[in-house]
Amino acid sequence: MKSAVETLNPTRVRLTVEVPFEELKDSLDAAYSKINQQVTVKGFRKGKIPARVIDQRFGRGAVLEEAVNDALPKFYTEAVNEAELSPLGQPDVDITELKDGETLNFTAEVDVRPALEIPDYSGIEVEVDAIEVTDEDIEKSVEQLRERFASTAPVERAAEDGDVVTIDLEAKVDGEVLEDGIASGVSYTIGSGELLDGIDEAVKGLSAGEEATFTSELKGGSAAGKEAEVSVKVTQVAKRELPELDDEFAQLASEFDTLDELRADSRKRLANMKEFDQATQAQERVLEKLLELLEVPVPEKLLEDEVNTRKHNLEHHQLGQMGLTLDKYLEIQGKTAEEFDTETREAAVKGIKTQFVLDELVKKEQLNVNQEELTEHLMRRAASSGMSPDQFAQAVVEGGQVPLLVGEVARGKALAVVVEAATVKDTNGEIVDLGDEDEETEATEAEAAEETTEA
Repeated sequence: MKSAVETLNPTRVRLTVEVPFEELKDSLDAAYSKINQQVTVKGFRKGKIPARVIDQRFGRGAVLEEAVNDALPKFYTEAVNEAELSPLGQPDVDITELKDGETLNFTAEVDVRPALEIPDYSGIEVEVDAIEVTDEDIEKSVEQLRERFASTAPVERAAEDGDVVTIDLEAKVDGEVLEDGIASGVSYTIGSGELLDGIDEAVKGLSAGEEATFTSELKGGSAAGKEAEVSVKVTQVAKRELPELDDEFAQLASEFDTLDELRADSRKRLANMKEFDQATQAQERVLEKLLELLEVPVPEKLLEDEVNTRKHNLEHHQLGQMGLTLDKYLEIQGKTAEEFDTETREAAVKGIKTQFVLDELVKKEQLNVNQEELTEHLMRRAASSGMSPDQFAQAVVEGGQVPLLVGEVARGKALAVVVEAATVKDTNGEIVDLGDEDEETEATEAEAAEETTEA
């Protein structure tokens, strides 16, 4: 077999392959064997029909077609390996010549990873938010904890903002009560925005035993997205009562004995969260700077496939679970379809470029992934997916996804190399040292790489 490569553009090549006919022998034998098992000829046992009889009865052309279909993948793979190409997707194959007993010639056009020369990235400089925990931040955190330990007490008055009301609901569409449109004993905090649009205005001012009717678009159920007439009856009004902010509250809500100790712990936790956010911000901005340093061509077909995949996942998985259509989602986001398409395409371009660049860095820096790193990443992915580690691991193995996880970890390590070489300053002009990140923060490199490399 002889092969040659022609570069059509930075991300697409044409392979020209010439195969001497004798190299088709194994595939021809396999073709005859396959046809033997599929046909019957009077006077011959099944599977024992001579090749000359098959040629006479069914035509040599049918045998050649079967043999070529069997041989093409093998010769294509040999040509790809010989040229040291990294193909993306399936090739477009064209048989240019097939002479029985002489030769098989074909071409294969395929998208490939572009050749990239990683520039010196040690001069990258980025600015991130400074870590500042204010007294206001601490009080807000303590107040949120206080809200979690609030109690309720029934009151004999009209409902107000912040009250917890117990309500019965009935929804009608076109005058008909929906089968799944009746609910009793629902607990709702006025102002939380957790139920239907318009319900706050409807129940405010109502006392126990009083009713109101309002119109709202249903968010879920059998009539999701339709306008419904909703009747709401208040059966109880309760006032939320917050515990006193004192040492007794600290002992109730935490492992600490005093309120001062609780506030000190809140300061520490908030600082850790801001450090995590700062590290994530640094990684994102360093990655953006890195991508600006070099031109990365993107194969058009790969881009279109990625855009379609992102749209499909959003529309049929994420929005489907929320009971939303794409049109309703765009309405909530305040975006036009054109704006959505543009944003999706830009995100896909960035994801593909990121994967190309980080994969090239993995090769350049000769980064490897050990079993411990892969296991840690698998554990994090399992947690984010809501599956147990064993379940997730089984799904990954059965789906042949192990190489993808290895790639995610390797790209995360490549991004960490660039971040370590970059100069990171906060908004106060202070140098930020990301070298002493804890285990959770280190995981963000793999996560940041993963989020932008789903191509």
